[in-house]
Amino acid sequence: MIKPAIYTAFGLTIESEIPLPELRPVGHFGQDVQVRVGLADLNDAWERRETPVNKFAVSEQQVMFRIPKLAVFSAENGTDIYVSPEADADEDQIRLYVLGTCMGAILMQRRILPLHGSAVVMNGKAYALVGHSGHGKSTLASALLQQGCQLLTDDVIAVTMDTEQLPLVAPAYPQQKLWQDSLDTFGMDAGGLRPLFDRETKYAVPVLAKFASEPIPLAGVFELVKTDCEQPEIREIGGLERLPLLHRHTYRSSLLAESGLTPWHFECTTRLSGSVNMYQLQRPLDQPTIGRLTEMVLDVIGG
Repeated sequence: MIKPAIYTAFGLTIESEIPLPELRPVGHFGQDVQVRVGLADLNDAWERRETPVNKFAVSEQQVMFRIPKLAVFSAENGTDIYVSPEADADEDQIRLYVLGTCMGAILMQRRILPLHGSAVVMNGKAYALVGHSGHGKSTLASALLQQGCQLLTDDVIAVTMDTEQLPLVAPAYPQQKLWQDSLDTFGMDAGGLRPLFDRETKYAVPVLAKFASEPIPLAGVFELVKTDCEQPEIREIGGLERLPLLHRHTYRSSLLAESGLTPWHFECTTRLSGSVNMYQLQRPLDQPTIGRLTEMVLDVIGG
């Protein structure tokens, strides 16, 4: 019998049979557990779904998927994540899916908005850095940390509404994922860092000393976009552009329709779009512009 451990992340208390060393442990049992992570045999259930490999089987209360040569995963009812590993499955890779896709599905099921990006804290306010993969979200967040900001989350941003319907970002865990190029930019040595499974040039970077451990009000959203421009540019996003931006940067937005969550998502993002400032950061395709982008963000947030 595997003795579970208790952690906290995304504003939730998580009990897990699978070690999750990235997360902050809770010192004792007895707390109310919102999410449980456990091992289970999901192979028969997956076969009955007749779902093609690399596709999701989605219903209102379940998201199930299989990663070949790794595991079958199921996120259910906003409360449970089950993993059915294959023989010799890589534990690091399993954790990436548990804390990424599975947790994103759990957040949606709990009516917590997951945005795809990093969030930092400056002067008691949170700022989300969203964008497509490879557009520099984590690199910009790391640069902002070096200018005095704190990290709230990297990869999945959990946004809730408080009692006054104002957005809050829950802290995730004190780690970033950075490519070798980003480490080189900041003069960081990859020698003591753990590579992320088969992506041997992307690393898990602990940020314990620069982590914000309490929920923080969300004050702004910055979208990073690579464009065919000569210099970095920033512009404020208004009105009709706001909802599409929040939709395209919702983590695993493809799950919304089959989960029956489209009406909730529209209502949630409508409230959010009216509560925060939004900006687009346009950066050249092949120029090192992290210094200028950092200055632009700090100018806006008053750092």
